[in-house]
Amino acid sequence: MERTAVRRRLTWQAGTVTEIREETATARTIVLDLPDWPGHLAGQHLDVRLTAPDGYRASRSYSIASAWTGSTIELTVEQVPDGEVSPYLVDVLKVGDPLEVRGPVGGWFVWRPDSAGPIQLIGGGSGVVPLMAMLREHAHASSTAPARLLYSVRRPTSVIYAADLKKLAMSDDVDLTFVYTREAPPGEPRVGRVDAELLAAKAFAPTDDLTTYVCGPTPFVEAVADLLVAAGHDPARVRTERFGPTGGPR
Repeated sequence: MERTAVRRRLTWQAGTVTEIREETATARTIVLDLPDWPGHLAGQHLDVRLTAPDGYRASRSYSIASAWTGSTIELTVEQVPDGEVSPYLVDVLKVGDPLEVRGPVGGWFVWRPDSAGPIQLIGGGSGVVPLMAMLREHAHASSTAPARLLYSVRRPTSVIYAADLKKLAMSDDVDLTFVYTREAPPGEPRVGRVDAELLAAKAFAPTDDLTTYVCGPTPFVEAVADLLVAAGHDPARVRTERFGPTGGPR
């Protein structure tokens, strides 16, 4: 059975796009129907492969944005300038099109509903995608584990999942803080990056049962991880995932 599951994860399969939602000017969510999908954990990613008419192929890894609830999954893709795959996914792909995927991939940067301890999520830009999957799994499982999200974005129009995040934040078990680095909305005086002062005020204090997940561009992730360790967090309980030219999923 284990070998069969591994083969299914490593085999390319064609899904069908059933819905597309525009998240920001440069990001969209793609809903895929995948009848043979083996299921996934919140935080995992998959590979997407495109094949050109001349046979040229390009593939990229993307974090899964949805909790596993059936035969559909969601990917949220932000367009990368001069990218080979993301421009097609953001600007060209339409409902009804096929899309080749393979996965799920990853076992370290995941959250499971049976985890009783609090979870601290810290995302930069589109690094919020796997963290959103965790929050959606948290809600789907009716988990009472306290959860906090620090979400660093350039400006309000850059927020991915704006409406969904505010809805999730209405739960007593989820706390949401936006961190604006370029332009804040009216009434929000703070413009800056995630720093030690903000972490002390808005993040969970270190505890033995706290797990922290940090995802975003490599410089963001490294800076935040260093701040967390300096504040007394156990490095073994700070899980990180990077993306970009030298990183992993996007």
